[in-house]
Amino acid sequence: MSLAEAEPLPIAEASRRGVSKLVTDAENGHATILRRHSQPVAAVISFHELQRLQGLERDLVDAALVLARAATDSGRRTSLDAAIEALGFSREQLVSMDDPA
Repeated sequence: MSLAEAEPLPIAEASRRGVSKLVTDAENGHATILRRHSQPVAAVISFHELQRLQGLERDLVDAALVLARAATDSGRRTSLDAAIEALGFSREQLVSMDDPA
């Protein structure tokens, strides 16, 4: 489903059709774009479509993070002990600390 295929509908007309009809249309794969003063303000889509779009959003964020990492990775790695030391601790100090849980 694409927004280009969605039916643009003034809110007053959507109100006349009723929520039940809009939901049935969405369940059958027909999105509705609700307009106020000719401007899109909301969309009625199925829950399945919402989940699909949210999954695509997560995938895009993951892809962007991978690309950003690939573009900025110098290949330099830091050991855990070096990271602990940079924070002002030793491994022994961390081991001897009480468990916060």
